[in-house]
Amino acid sequence: MISFFEASLKQLSIHHTGNKLLEEYYKLSDAPLNIEDKVLGNLLMQYFLKPFEKVNEVYRFYHPNDNLQLNEVFHFANEIFENNTLFHEDSQQLAKYLYDVANHPKIKSGELYVAYFEKVQIEGEQLDVIGIFKSETKDTYLKVFPEQDGFNMSYEQDAISINKLDKGCLIFNVDKEEGYKVVVLDQAKSSNESAVYWKDEFLKLKIRNDSYNQTNNVLGVYKNFVTQKLDSDYEISKADKIDLLNRSMKYFKEKETFDIEEFGNEVIGNAEGIESFKNYKKNYEEEYESPIADNFEIAESAVKKQARAYKSVLKLDKNFHIYIHGNKDMIEKGYDDDKSMNFYKVYFREEE
Repeated sequence: MISFFEASLKQLSIHHTGNKLLEEYYKLSDAPLNIEDKVLGNLLMQYFLKPFEKVNEVYRFYHPNDNLQLNEVFHFANEIFENNTLFHEDSQQLAKYLYDVANHPKIKSGELYVAYFEKVQIEGEQLDVIGIFKSETKDTYLKVFPEQDGFNMSYEQDAISINKLDKGCLIFNVDKEEGYKVVVLDQAKSSNESAVYWKDEFLKLKIRNDSYNQTNNVLGVYKNFVTQKLDSDYEISKADKIDLLNRSMKYFKEKETFDIEEFGNEVIGNAEGIESFKNYKKNYEEEYESPIADNFEIAESAVKKQARAYKSVLKLDKNFHIYIHGNKDMIEKGYDDDKSMNFYKVYFREEE
């Protein structure tokens, strides 16, 4: 979705931000970095842009008061796009703002990079891009080099791996009135309380409501409906739940568009279950303020992503795993009174 084979890095400013709750401070550079070494330039391009090659979700800037101008990162990005001479000054303001919103004791200090790229491609369009990145993780590297008749070694501490971008975002100079197109990366675990500050507090982003997001959301909602909601409302076996998940994935892989009525009839096939799913979907939309259309084009990339989370494995104690990929009628569940144990009977034609 994002490619940078023709992209070039035009400007780069580097600052340092600490954690003010730990009485750390920020340090601002006086001028942008002058990159004359082509190898260094290529390494920076790989460090900053390569992690975004497989990112599909597109976000928009927003503000809780519905006034985009109150979103600080949007404001500074807009200034840079309109007047590039303000690039370094605005990069300093971004570093100060990041320092101000990092209000959690577990937030790590690190370098903040603000970069300006040309000809980065998203959704088939080449655009100017502002990149904001933060490095938090430092490593120690060994260096081996020839010396006299053999080799010697040295090491470098607190170095940055170009394969480990901790946090980043790319702001594409398009759709300004809607909050630009923005893609974001954060390697911190979502369960980590300190992880939310990058996307929610600093950038203030909301997901763009496109076909990818619609596909991803409805598959996620349906998966939770089958694995959580059905358990509380009905007596349903794990094999039946796996069958419902398999049928939904088959639907999304074979169809080009999603239609909730068609989906309900072909996948759920039960009037009471269909109504329960619609209500579950409606509750999700209201709780997360994220509407899901009843009809939309299916995004193949979102189907592939969700397919990895859809489990078709029936785990039986610690002895057996049964993978159910097709016809549920070929497996039967029963109970053996003599052994006081459950059992499954599996039918097949050939053993492979």
